[in-house]
Amino acid sequence: MRAVPAGRPRLIDVDADVLGAAAELLDAGATVSTMEIDAPVAGRALVVVVDDRTAHGGVDSLGPLVTELLTEAGFLVDASVSVQADEVEIRNALNTAVIGGVDLVISVGGTGMSPRDVTPEATSQVLDRELPGISEALRSSGRVAGSLDAGLSRGVAGVSGSTLVVNLPGTRSAIRDGMATLGPLASRVIGELSGLVE
Repeated sequence: MRAVPAGRPRLIDVDADVLGAAAELLDAGATVSTMEIDAPVAGRALVVVVDDRTAHGGVDSLGPLVTELLTEAGFLVDASVSVQADEVEIRNALNTAVIGGVDLVISVGGTGMSPRDVTPEATSQVLDRELPGISEALRSSGRVAGSLDAGLSRGVAGVSGSTLVVNLPGTRSAIRDGMATLGPLASRVIGELSGLVE
């Protein structure tokens, strides 16, 4: 059994036969005690923060936010790493996560239009297949939520090996909205990649 982040309730699918057997036991006078069940987590994740200042020892306020939101979504976060806005550094961080076998890599930052915004280019070099529907959903929900950064993001999403890789803009509002939109999409993709969903 795998660990479950504390403080988050879990919904667990229970077979109808199990429910029937439980009802029979209760009817026969059995007592019920509570116990904590370790439900499977959504998967392993890694966060890559693309920010020159953070990479040079500045305070990282975005990595902890993404980590918190991933944990709330049921992921075990292996690490949050900071890299400079450099194609090679970003690509190396993403490749390291993929080789490490995580289910999901979220990169934050570097998706805009300045010359230093090279996250989409670096990510495209890592992907085996793009999933444009995820990127479109993130941009669309960002526009609806009033986040210009999300609406104008050039971020991409796709699969590398059996890892889902997603770019998010580097603002708190875009991250919060993006993570809310990404949750069910990521679960579906990870389920298909692991063979749990057909």
